[in-house]
Amino acid sequence: MKTIPFIDLKAQYQALREPIQNQIQKVLEHGQFIMGPEVEEIERRLSQFAGVKHTIACASGTDAAVMAMMAMGIGPGDEVICPAFSFIATAETVVLVGATPVYVDVDPTTYNLDVHALEKALSPKTKAIQPVSLYGQVADMDEINAFADKHGLMVLEDAAQSFGATYKGKRSCNLSTAAVTSFFPAKPLGCYGDGGAAFTNDDQLADAMKEVRNHGQKTRYYHTRIGINGRLDTLQCAILLPKLERFPWELEQRSRRADRFNKAFAELESWGVQLPKLGTERTSAWAQYTLQVPKRDAFQKGMQEKGIPTAVHYPRTMPDQPAYQELGRTLNIEVSRRLADAVVSLPLYPDMTDDIQDYIVDGVLNHFAKESNR
Repeated sequence: MKTIPFIDLKAQYQALREPIQNQIQKVLEHGQFIMGPEVEEIERRLSQFAGVKHTIACASGTDAAVMAMMAMGIGPGDEVICPAFSFIATAETVVLVGATPVYVDVDPTTYNLDVHALEKALSPKTKAIQPVSLYGQVADMDEINAFADKHGLMVLEDAAQSFGATYKGKRSCNLSTAAVTSFFPAKPLGCYGDGGAAFTNDDQLADAMKEVRNHGQKTRYYHTRIGINGRLDTLQCAILLPKLERFPWELEQRSRRADRFNKAFAELESWGVQLPKLGTERTSAWAQYTLQVPKRDAFQKGMQEKGIPTAVHYPRTMPDQPAYQELGRTLNIEVSRRLADAVVSLPLYPDMTDDIQDYIVDGVLNHFAKESNR
């Protein structure tokens, strides 16, 4: 039995060992561990990659969302519409700034915010929409932006899993008022600790986010707003720089692996398994390769016996979490709750070999073949 990693960061590091070590050594020698020159350099390169005017690197994807909302003036008395099916940070950041999350359902195919639910979620308190680009695929941004424009709302794309994806020819993080992403190690573009970034084409909003990131300072010891300590360590930027150089190749490999899975698993749809599908005119960063399966517990146990790791993102909707049940406003989220009971992700990473992928494919197909014969 093989033992397969869910994501192989060691293989990635081996491919980038020399440039990563060289960049780290530069930081160790110049000693500017906070807001060193590598911070500005990674911001410039991230902006070029995403096609956006401003990038503000910060300590985590969570901090990025808090910074953006604080800069947008979102706070007590405001409501933010967000999908019920996401990692808890989507709602957590709304609550942290004192606003109220309003949970809507998601599309059963793309897993992203259902734009048809926006009208019912709207209220006089609505200040913004926070669509999540889940599993690496961008949400229906044209429809979301059009609705926001009609009602005078801001849009904050939660792109923690979709950095590198495209929507109608534009990159994720360059599609709305502002966007945020995460550089958690397992993300499509990850550092070796926590990290994140906020993005915008709005000059004033960018300046405000920079101030919020650094304790609300406009200049040293001159604090014009309430802020946080959200700076990204220079050492993490040194790691991200060579990783960003390799990133286009990694995106191609992720897409290749996902296509290969889809072709191999096509027959499973007749057995009640739903494969991931992309919406019109978009690509995915494939942060996760996620199936909907019947009898998920049995499936995970079967994979574990074969040495194939699986993960569930996410087993409970945000408004069903104990700390959030009394917070926010929840509309009909039937699809979200059904997905929470059915989704399961398989290993997918750029350095995966054909042999490893074939082993996973065989394991999955054999499992469902046995199940169908029972």
